[in-house]
Amino acid sequence: MTAGTTLSSATTTAEHELAALQREHGRPLFALLLRLCDGDRQRAEDLLQETLVRAWQHPEALRADAFASVRPWLLTVARRLAIDARRARQARPPEVGDAVLENARVIADHAERSAATLDVRRAVKTLTPQHREVLVLVYFQGASVAEAAQTLGIPPGTVKSRAFYALRALRRVLPGYATDLR
Repeated sequence: MTAGTTLSSATTTAEHELAALQREHGRPLFALLLRLCDGDRQRAEDLLQETLVRAWQHPEALRADAFASVRPWLLTVARRLAIDARRARQARPPEVGDAVLENARVIADHAERSAATLDVRRAVKTLTPQHREVLVLVYFQGASVAEAAQTLGIPPGTVKSRAFYALRALRRVLPGYATDLR
C-alpha cells in the first residue's frame, strides 16, 4: 500500500479474520504440512501461507454455517496443496547444486584425444628407427626393459638409453605434451 491509501472497513475486517484464523489453526496446519513436506520447514511455511491465501480468497468457505469448524476445510486445502507441490517437484528434473558440479568427473573430449593421438604418431615418426623400436616396445606394447632387450637383441642398458633419448626428442617435438612425457 502506498502512504496515501486508506483501508476500508471490509479489508480491515478480512485481515483481522485472517489473523484470527492463523492464530487458531496455524499450528495444526503447519504440523501437517511439515510432515507432508518431509520436514522441509521452508516449503511447509510456503504452503501454510498459500493455504491461508486460499482461505482469504474463499470467504464463503470460512463463513459456512454447515460446519462447526473451518479446520477440516483448511486441512484439506493444505493437504491438496502439498500433494500438488510434491507432484510438481517430481515432474521436473532434480536441481543440481554447485558442489555436485565441482566434484563431477571431467570426461575428456574424444576429439581432443584423437588429435593428441595424431600428434604423437607424427612425432614418433620423426624418431630414428632404433629409438622408435624401443619406444614402441616399452611404452606402447608394455614390454619390460628385459623383454625389449631380448626381442631386439641388445643389452638392457641400451634399451634404457634409447628410451631416454627417444622421450627427450619427443619433448622437443611435442612441447604442449611435455608433462605427459615425464
